[in-house]
Amino acid sequence: MINLEKQNKTKQMTLVQAVNDALRVALESDENVLLLGEDIGRNGGVFRATDGLQEAFGEDRVIDTPLSESGIVGTGVGLAISGSKPIVEMQFMGFIYPAFEQIMTHVTRIRMRSMGNYSVPMVIRAPYGAGIRAPEIHSDSVEAFFTHMPGIKVVCPSSPADAKGLLLASLADPDPVLFMESLRLYRGEREEVPVDGYEIEIGKGKKVLEGSDVTLLAWGAMVPVIKKAASTVAEEGISCDVIDLRTLFPLDRDMIAESVQKTGKAVIVHEAHSTGGLGNDLVTLINDTSFLYMKAPVERVTGFDVPPPLGPLEDDFLPTESRVIAAIKRVVQF
Repeated sequence: MINLEKQNKTKQMTLVQAVNDALRVALESDENVLLLGEDIGRNGGVFRATDGLQEAFGEDRVIDTPLSESGIVGTGVGLAISGSKPIVEMQFMGFIYPAFEQIMTHVTRIRMRSMGNYSVPMVIRAPYGAGIRAPEIHSDSVEAFFTHMPGIKVVCPSSPADAKGLLLASLADPDPVLFMESLRLYRGEREEVPVDGYEIEIGKGKKVLEGSDVTLLAWGAMVPVIKKAASTVAEEGISCDVIDLRTLFPLDRDMIAESVQKTGKAVIVHEAHSTGGLGNDLVTLINDTSFLYMKAPVERVTGFDVPPPLGPLEDDFLPTESRVIAAIKRVVQF
């Protein structure tokens, strides 16, 4: 793959277009890459993430599957063990539950179970999150289920360029990767994305803004929220270190620790439920690495402990800029 910093030719893309482009690059560069999922072929996927790929690469490589998430993932396991590189799509993260047993029992454990003789180099794409007025079971954000499973990496980009580079890096990884794609960000901002193949290292966060007073940590759809909050409080003289985690497992422990040791204050933002959310692990990480540097308790701004609601009630469920600003001021004024 080509280094991102050396790329010259770029194109304006949304996040979903960057995902589509990454899949195109993967299919072109490696004949062992296969795509599997419900309606991903002729229809190009519910969100058109695979639009045009079956026409370009054929039905043997971009495969429409039955409506069986367990079957899709189980088939991917067999293909991966046999030398293929499957990229399987869950139409929505809320549909991943029937495949939970396959992921927990087989996807994450075959390397250990076979004493390293076999691995499962597959990618599970999972559009996630609230904010688009989807029906029930379509808006879940349950990344913590999978960060609790040793043996699988969990990646969640917030920008088009990161989405392409991280998806190609996920495919190159010798072990399975759950690749989360925010529904809210699919057709949000556009940015210049290199047209060739490149990889962004899994396990490395990104410093979005440099600041000195408080550290803001988020991923996926919450990154634009914390960026807006940081911009607003900057007008009042509060300087925020803004970090996009990008990878949820393994976490970039060094970047997180360096930032909170500099600021002494932290606010964690995620749309998943508060209880059992990944924010709790981040609080523990900060406690383990940086307790003596902290000047205030860590604040969390999260979704509530209810299923994601329907319709306009999503706006009351999701973390907002105003809730983040209030948390920032609490830690700064502690």
